[in-house]
Amino acid sequence: MSSNNAAVVEIAQTAGKFTSSIVLHSENKYIDVKSILGLFTTLVDTHSYELHVHGPDAEEAKTAMAEVFAKHGLQITIAED
Repeated sequence: MSSNNAAVVEIAQTAGKFTSSIVLHSENKYIDVKSILGLFTTLVDTHSYELHVHGPDAEEAKTAMAEVFAKHGLQITIAED
């Protein structure tokens, strides 16, 4: 698995390309995936994440986010609304 720093930066940059709200649910926390600081404090805590994506480009965002998380060996579930 690559370093968390690379994962955090790439995840935030990927999320930033979309206008949709992209929120990571981890345990009892909700983190805006576009926030590098939020990701730094969360990605090290746990290995079970749920991603909530809402907005006009949500489908494209879900696909891109799933790819970037998988690339860095992070397990996510994308919430279906």
